[in-house]
Amino acid sequence: MDLSPGQRNAVFALIVIVLAALGYYLVAPALTHSRGPARAVGSPTATSTAPASAAPATTAAPAVVGVVNIYSWLPFTQQDLAAAASVTVRFSVDYDTFTYTESASGYTGQMAGLITGQLASTLRAAYQIPGVAKLRTGQRQVSTGTATIDSLRAFGPSSLTFIVTAGQHLVSSHGTTSGSTQYAITVTGSGGSWQVSDIELESAGNS
Repeated sequence: MDLSPGQRNAVFALIVIVLAALGYYLVAPALTHSRGPARAVGSPTATSTAPASAAPATTAAPAVVGVVNIYSWLPFTQQDLAAAASVTVRFSVDYDTFTYTESASGYTGQMAGLITGQLASTLRAAYQIPGVAKLRTGQRQVSTGTATIDSLRAFGPSSLTFIVTAGQHLVSSHGTTSGSTQYAITVTGSGGSWQVSDIELESAGNS
């Protein structure tokens, strides 16, 4: 049958109310679910109804192990090692630092206090070898050394042997070259008093 304008408006309003109620019925559960975990944090009821299996498993915390002082196992202290390493690096730099105008005594003199008397004699003799000295003077060689400690090869109560990479920057009448060589360098002494007593090529071994 035909509805009057007033009746049509009433039916339309009823439909809107029904749709709104249906929408709330469908949406409300989703909103409740999404907020559930947040409410459960402070809700005794939510906590008591949670299944026991859902609780996270707890494990005992590992026992704290004290810091081990490895120097208590060694015949030298950390300060001793640092002092020996410092002497080794300074010597290694001086070993590859020289100039063609320098005498053998001048060359070893820069290492005074860093090397033993026996090693000083050995280095002076090597510096004055005729062929080496002639080449150094003839080419007007000027060398600058650098050094980096790579590792500690061996140690004892009064000696330490370091593996060192010694760099050399050489300027001469023939041009400029740079290179590096690995040495095994032994220092002897104790405490803060160390001197280099031996230097060999790393490949030759030194212990």
